Amino acid sequence: MSELDNLKMSRNRGIFLLPNLFTTAGLFSGFYAIVAAMNGNFEMASITLFIAMLMDSLDGRVARLTGTQSSFGAQYDSLSDMLCFGATPALVVYSWGLHHLGKVGWLSAFIYIAACSLRLARFNIQLGKQDERFFVGLPCPSAAAIIAGMVWVCTDFDIPGERISEVAALVTIITACLMVSNIPYYNFKEIALKDNVPFVAILIVVLFYALIAWDPPKILCGMAFLYALFGPSHCIKIIVVKYLVSFFKYFRTKLKSKTDKTISKKFQLGKVVSISKEKDSNKTLDSS
Repeated sequence: MSELDNLKMSRNRGIFLLPNLFTTAGLFSGFYAIVAAMNGNFEMASITLFIAMLMDSLDGRVARLTGTQSSFGAQYDSLSDMLCFGATPALVVYSWGLHHLGKVGWLSAFIYIAACSLRLARFNIQLGKQDERFFVGLPCPSAAAIIAGMVWVCTDFDIPGERISEVAALVTIITACLMVSNIPYYNFKEIALKDNVPFVAILIVVLFYALIAWDPPKILCGMAFLYALFGPSHCIKIIVVKYLVSFFKYFRTKLKSKTDKTISKKFQLGKVVSISKEKDSNKTLDSS
């Protein structure tokens, strides 16, 4: 079959509409966040960024649940992620506070965009080759949630970006480094939405929604920072446990070796004493 026939066949097949509707909605939200930030409305920019994250979490799950996964959808979603969670957060935080730092500010924003693009490229080439329970590095939507949450909370408390521009630059760079790191982050894909769940699970979901509605900026920002800290803390715990196990093994080996040496010395000493006693008894017999 020629390439022309393959192209005609792909055109006849078309694309799946349902998951791509969610991707397009997320793309629109990300673009609108840029417009809102350019107009100085940083609260709306942060809110629409979180809406983009919600749409991004839904398009993949909808595609898997309805069996409408496709290569087109995967590529479209990746390009949408680059805008929504790479360019948009960088431009929002730059417009809000980083521009007060001059060259350091726009370089911090560029580092974030570059890290996001590298993170997405690595994710695309490692798809299906890594542990399906974990992401390698901080996911781009979670990184965007940290930036958007920080801007939203500060706007809610009437803290201008100029006052904490250095902190914003530091958070932006650290978030970028977490994206390109090899730290594992749990991806929650093992949660089966089609299976039966206990009644208490629905109650937990209701309480979760109520908690977010109680104070959205603080709760969402706190959740984003806690998830970002989960990866490093998990790695530190694994390293500490590993070194503790190695230490106890080494201590046990040394203790066993020392005990064996003591037993050996006692055995040799006892053997020498018995030989000397035997010699003394032989001398006594000879003298008699």
